[in-house]
Amino acid sequence: MHSAVNLWPLLGVAVIVLGFVLRAHPVLVVVAACFTTGFAASMPIETLLASLGTAFIKTRNLPLIYLLPLAAIGLLERYGLREHAQAVIAKVRGATAGRILIVYLTVREAAAALGLTSLGGHPNMVRPLVAPMAEGAAENRHPGISERMRHKVRAMAAATDNVGLFFGEDIFVAFGAIVLMQTILRGEGIEVNPLHIAVWGIPTAVCAWVIHAWNLRRLDKELQRELVAAAELAVAGRQHGSAL
Repeated sequence: MHSAVNLWPLLGVAVIVLGFVLRAHPVLVVVAACFTTGFAASMPIETLLASLGTAFIKTRNLPLIYLLPLAAIGLLERYGLREHAQAVIAKVRGATAGRILIVYLTVREAAAALGLTSLGGHPNMVRPLVAPMAEGAAENRHPGISERMRHKVRAMAAATDNVGLFFGEDIFVAFGAIVLMQTILRGEGIEVNPLHIAVWGIPTAVCAWVIHAWNLRRLDKELQRELVAAAELAVAGRQHGSAL
């Protein structure tokens, strides 16, 4: 007979979801979720407070690890990192938003396949460098692009980082997800070599690269169509004005 599983501690997850939906302070939400889970699991208040204190001591240096790079990147942006990136890419002939993002997709996916998952990311690579370079290339080729397309270029830059990392890291044999899959399969009586799981991640990564690169080429064509439509609208406006 299997003993019944107590699901009441999962109320802490509901508290987190509700807190973020209501946009409450993250620290208060996490603390409230901890107390909710602790009380639902019938933990004594002394044990609960001791657990919170231990967790705080173990992770007190983590904010520095995350905040210091962000502060450095913010300082670089303040002194014109984005503007310099856009100016440099504007000098490259043949550079388009799609081509720049395809190059970044290739580098990001290859680096992730080698286990270098920190070589990239939204705060330290996409926002200060990749997105401004793609936006600068789009502006250089299509002056006066609409705000909607400008935001789409930025969104595609962020999506490129996601796709490259997600499908690239599945090829790295020491990636945690591969070990997790091997553990689950072993629990079901299926023995699988982690190297085989990583190898079979290669076709998926290649397909992801091809599909996203095609989407990036479509981005360039969409920018070109918008430029042509804007030019035709301007010509029609001038003809209408001269007719009046």
